Amino acid sequence: MGRKSTKENKRIVQIKREELGLTREQASEKLGFISADRLEKIENGRVEVHPEEILAMAEAYNCPNICNNYCANECPIGKKYVPEVEEKALSQITLEVINTLANLNKQKDRLVEITVDGQITEEEEKDFKMILDELNSMSHSISSMKLWIEEHVK
Repeated sequence: MGRKSTKENKRIVQIKREELGLTREQASEKLGFISADRLEKIENGRVEVHPEEILAMAEAYNCPNICNNYCANECPIGKKYVPEVEEKALSQITLEVINTLANLNKQKDRLVEITVDGQITEEEEKDFKMILDELNSMSHSISSMKLWIEEHVK
């Protein structure tokens, strides 16, 4: 039987494995192609993890957020383009979506005014950026909901 980790700053892959009550040896068996030794090195950040390993752990641990965490924090492309999505309750995610939809609904006429001519003037730029922030917020809420659904709806 493996010993319990006391490390404070655990990576998500270790947290999720431990939440399932799996030792590294058991997780290694479940994953099939990652040794317990390599898993320990991945969890402690001593080796560079491969995308296929992240995918396997996300599936084996039923935690798609492992993929988001990797993309947002470790993948060079993802660090630039993928925001990290924190795990939240479905009720909170739903309220965020509804709130953002309400804000966007209020701003839709202004968006049409700004974009109808295909150009954004200096006067329109501030409003356009504010609307873009709301759209980014919506995108983030949608990503949260997708991850929640992947994890909880079979």
